[in-house]
Amino acid sequence: MRAPLTLTLTAALACVSGTLALPLQAVPDAVQALPPAQILPVPQRAQYPAGTLPLAGLSVEVRGDAPELRWAVRDLQSEWKTRLNADLPLASGGPGRIVIGTRADSRLAQVAQSKGLLTDKPEGYALWVDASGATVVGADPKGAYYGAQTLRQLLTPSGLRFAGISDFPRLPQRMAMLYLDQYSKGVNDALIPMLAEMKYNGVLVMSNYVQWDAARQGGFAHPGGASKAEAARVANLARSYGLEPVPLIETLGHTGWLFYGGANKDLVQDPQSQNPFAYDTLNPRTYDVVLPILTEAVKTFGAKRVHIGHDEVRNLDRFPARENGKAVGFEKLFVDDTLRLYRHLKSLGAGTMIWHDVAFADAFKDEIPQMLPKDIEVMYWAYNPAADYPLLAEIKKAGFKAYGAGWRDNLNPETFAQSAARYGATGYVQTRWTGYFGNPSIWDGQADQGVAYVRGGASAWNPGAPPVQNAAARYRDLYRGASYTARRGQLVDLKAVVNRALTDRDETGWIGKGPDTDLSNLPTGEVKLGAYKFLISGAVMTKGSRAAVSDLPERVSLDIGARADGIAFLHTTGWPNPSDREQVGRYEIEFADGTRQVQPLEYGRHIRAWTEPLVTSLVQDPVWFGKTRDGLDVALSVLEWRNPTPDKVIKRVTLVSEGKGANPTLLGLTLLGGAR
Repeated sequence: MRAPLTLTLTAALACVSGTLALPLQAVPDAVQALPPAQILPVPQRAQYPAGTLPLAGLSVEVRGDAPELRWAVRDLQSEWKTRLNADLPLASGGPGRIVIGTRADSRLAQVAQSKGLLTDKPEGYALWVDASGATVVGADPKGAYYGAQTLRQLLTPSGLRFAGISDFPRLPQRMAMLYLDQYSKGVNDALIPMLAEMKYNGVLVMSNYVQWDAARQGGFAHPGGASKAEAARVANLARSYGLEPVPLIETLGHTGWLFYGGANKDLVQDPQSQNPFAYDTLNPRTYDVVLPILTEAVKTFGAKRVHIGHDEVRNLDRFPARENGKAVGFEKLFVDDTLRLYRHLKSLGAGTMIWHDVAFADAFKDEIPQMLPKDIEVMYWAYNPAADYPLLAEIKKAGFKAYGAGWRDNLNPETFAQSAARYGATGYVQTRWTGYFGNPSIWDGQADQGVAYVRGGASAWNPGAPPVQNAAARYRDLYRGASYTARRGQLVDLKAVVNRALTDRDETGWIGKGPDTDLSNLPTGEVKLGAYKFLISGAVMTKGSRAAVSDLPERVSLDIGARADGIAFLHTTGWPNPSDREQVGRYEIEFADGTRQVQPLEYGRHIRAWTEPLVTSLVQDPVWFGKTRDGLDVALSVLEWRNPTPDKVIKRVTLVSEGKGANPTLLGLTLLGGAR
């Protein structure tokens, strides 16, 4: 067996105070998150004159006593603390202040009117920032709250960007799906403020597996489900961010929760089902179980509406399967069950929502809708991109409030929101299907569904706006937040070990595919990408199973000789890997005392191909998006390694390839925190 090739970048031989001089460039602002250039959602009308309002001496004044105004101050103060590590004090007056109020304040309304920014649209607002201060005037308290969300995005390290904005939502209802499970607190506590900043006004909360009293008493409470106390906490948290909490409890179909642990076998619709999917509507005991849970949901959530599902009812089980059900017929079974739950919810003061696909299926849309009350709200889900979704018009014409419900596919949320606005639909719902008990995957595993929150929220507010730029990066920033305060760093020059050019003019560079399929558009030199700076001169590409890279080194080592709080790796793979989470390489970080740390490179989680801009994990930070000459979308991410022993000198960093199809490739390396 041939010994693996190794390339070494040797630091300069001169010794300074016992430490090798480094091939590094100190950069005072090596890591600095900058405020977004694109305000999201894009306002209906906005101008951004040159200039900023200085931060020094700013305070925030509230005019009015609506809770939404207090929420606005809370969120602004949180923004100041997160981005600047500074306080934004409350004040009752004074020059240079931030003022938040509504058009009910005649003085504010008069000034907004004089600037041509005043709006009376529900949830709309006027906002302006100039040398005299910053002012938000809501058409109503909710509008003032949304104006504050926009003001947050005007914050820069040096001040608030000048702006003049008149804005309002095109769709009245803008909802996003959440899940309740044992992981709810950590995830939903991050998602709810993020959804508020994206100007959603409702959350559809998947609640099948909440440990309802009826479920515990009936022996079908799932141990991974959230407690009722957690459900109530999430509902109250949502309300405190302007989001109406609507519990979603799947009934008639998707009712595996009802049969957990082998319970309620007598209620299974299809006795031959191996994995019961639907319940028997003609068994009176069904409602002795289901109705109390709906009652608990209404009381726990303080719900004004409950979504009862009713989709895909016949997808897995025979329905009807029993002889008495066959005699009644599917249409009547469906309608009778819907009415039973509808009337029960109405007696509790709550409305009813359903999915569209059974009631408005081609086989039933001339019959079932005529038998349902018109105050049932219908959500039309469709997850493929389309130029138009005309069924929204049919649902509305039948007398129901109609909602579009999209998912994650390219342009699906965007075009669906446009259709909803075109047909005068009530709203748009950003669905999420990360699976039960999979809440953490919204960050690591199925992060593309979190990215869709950003796209859906932006589109539902302003369907006419262009698609969100770098939506994955915006999602990461909104979910986790990052300081605008500069961090010291040192850029490592990789030039001595670069073995592939980024530009492939002669099919011997990059991945050997020629100039139409390379990284020519990636800037070189000292480059700022996202929150990081790198020195980019080419690629340090390692060996892989493909012939084009079979002769490259399996290991590449870089001598460092410095301390650091962490390391930022700008990297990718030349080709995709057939499966996520397979380890395709690793970084070995060796310290001067002989100890070592290993950072594995799991495909899709820590590293992914430059040709795969779809983000499934935000363990990486998506920092650059571009196109090849032939129009292929490409992207690069940064993996940040945190040093558990920052006082130790890092002697060497080695990139190791496992020799698989996805071959690790390093483009830039920056030491975070600077040498000490």
